[in-house]
Amino acid sequence: MSMCSALLTRRVAGRRSRVWFGVPPALVHIRSASVAEPGTRRSNEEQLWEAAGYLPFSRAKIGSFFQETPVLKNPFLEDALLRGYLRRHLPQEAAFSDLCAFGERVANEVDGWGRECEVTPPRLVHFDPWGRRVDHIVTSPAWKRMKDLSAQEGLVAIGYERSFGEWSRVYQMSKLYIFSPSSGLYTCPLAMTDGAAKVIQSIGLSWPVDEAYSRLTTRQPERFWTSGQWMTERQGGSDVASGTETVAVPQTDGSYKLHGFKWFTSATDADMALTLARVQDRTGATTPGSRGLSLFYGEVSRDEGGRLKGIEVQRLKDKLGTRQMPTAELLLDGLPAHRLSEEGKGVASIANMLTITRIHNSISAAAAMRRVVQLARDYATRRTAFGKLLKDHPLHMQTLARMEVETRGAFLLVMEVCRLLGREESGMATQLDAHLLRLLTPVAKLYTGKQAVAVVSEGLESFGGQGYIEDTGLPGLLRDAQVLSIWEGTTNVLSLDVLRSVARSSGMVLHAYFTHAKSLLAGASNVSPLAPAVKAVNGALSELEDFVQIAATRATGYLELAARDLAYSLARIYTGALLIDHACWKGASSSDTYAALRWCEHDLCPVATKQARGCYDLSTAPLDAALVYDRPIQG
Repeated sequence: MSMCSALLTRRVAGRRSRVWFGVPPALVHIRSASVAEPGTRRSNEEQLWEAAGYLPFSRAKIGSFFQETPVLKNPFLEDALLRGYLRRHLPQEAAFSDLCAFGERVANEVDGWGRECEVTPPRLVHFDPWGRRVDHIVTSPAWKRMKDLSAQEGLVAIGYERSFGEWSRVYQMSKLYIFSPSSGLYTCPLAMTDGAAKVIQSIGLSWPVDEAYSRLTTRQPERFWTSGQWMTERQGGSDVASGTETVAVPQTDGSYKLHGFKWFTSATDADMALTLARVQDRTGATTPGSRGLSLFYGEVSRDEGGRLKGIEVQRLKDKLGTRQMPTAELLLDGLPAHRLSEEGKGVASIANMLTITRIHNSISAAAAMRRVVQLARDYATRRTAFGKLLKDHPLHMQTLARMEVETRGAFLLVMEVCRLLGREESGMATQLDAHLLRLLTPVAKLYTGKQAVAVVSEGLESFGGQGYIEDTGLPGLLRDAQVLSIWEGTTNVLSLDVLRSVARSSGMVLHAYFTHAKSLLAGASNVSPLAPAVKAVNGALSELEDFVQIAATRATGYLELAARDLAYSLARIYTGALLIDHACWKGASSSDTYAALRWCEHDLCPVATKQARGCYDLSTAPLDAALVYDRPIQG
């Protein structure tokens, strides 16, 4: 019997599971006896009532009922869609056994570490007891265990070992999908580590980054490095071209020293970082705009006195969520660095990094949805309201089903991008695959990031008041989800990136999109239960094609106003096609079919719906501004 089968059998027989966040099982207990407090005397009548068990509030005064907590079970075994998807595309027993064992470890061990990271956030120690500047970022022991675990489990390495060929990225991201909600946000440094490894690999493994690449992709905890990504400055955000002020001063040995201020550096306790800067010429002048930006590699190290070399940590950011992870403002004051890109080619060099980190962001979004649904459905079997369990209230089940459909759609959309990345990295990608990867990466990131906030918020509501109580751990899921629509490009920034991909490919990314979406539907043409879904997606594709033709005749500003709704339409239609395709394979379940049907109840092409209402008429732009800045009439 395989490890996965054995665990499944054991779980069915013994219902073995860990109580969520390490809270012991709640027991319904009615006090039937009580010891009087010193100096008090209880009447004979009270003693008789106590002995009979009729004073449940006696002494404790908190009543007899305690609500059972939701239980986190093995997230691999509990996810029918994940297991079905892998059975279809990656049926190797080695992958199943590893994911099954890892899921058990996540539920029984790692989830507790994640909670420890949340309640013991990082802190900054500027000075040692004798007044020396040290800038130590102190993290919890659990955060350090996450680093060792990440190496041991190959959470970055899997993507570069490529043991499963073109499906290696799907395997890696499936593992991160299981890990993410329990990781204490350690998936963020892993995303940047993966992105840095990808950039170094694409540039070439030569000195001095060959050793760094080896450390970023190792499974040996004692050698494993994480990487930071230090791009954002006070003026910056996504607009690095005009917002980067950091300068690189050439040294006689061919290296550089960086001087500047980084306003937002995630995972600041990393071992190295990639960053953008402008090379100074002999007169101290730099080139403005993106043409002046180059990509640099720097290691985070300390001198013999324990002081950071060329770095001062100004402060840690006080954030809404992701409190587990140190995010800081850094002054770079002579940081030793090496230029990785050609001079002035920094922005182009980080394109691969953005692809990787946006995929990681999308995985975290889908994983957050899955986790809150798993906990909510377990809770529905334990919570009684109005005389019956929540699972027996049809309206509650309808709400959870809607969350489940969104979660399934997000998962398949993200895994499609992972599949395309794997094909590209294994040398198997067609031109159509390459176009799809370019288009779908920002689409998946922006759509899943927004939906994660909505689904997790709905999920908290399913726990009632307990969903709002900090020590249940539930509010942290929502706080952490909010970053997903912000980091690596906001929804609007990514929507405009979708337009850039269309323009720079002369429309070929859309041609690839329509071609592949239609091919996904072709397999369902004779599957009668899916007919309403196929009809809905085909109709939406036709509407989208009509919109594109009309938009091509309009002024540039027209498409910009439509960009967000266009991106949503691309996501919903393609996801519908993926759900239909998955419902057609031989191992599909009736739930797979039902999920596809329910998804296609969406407005799949909101850009066409709003176009028909005149929402993108350029005359609306000044009206929007006037509405936002409306002021009361004086006098």
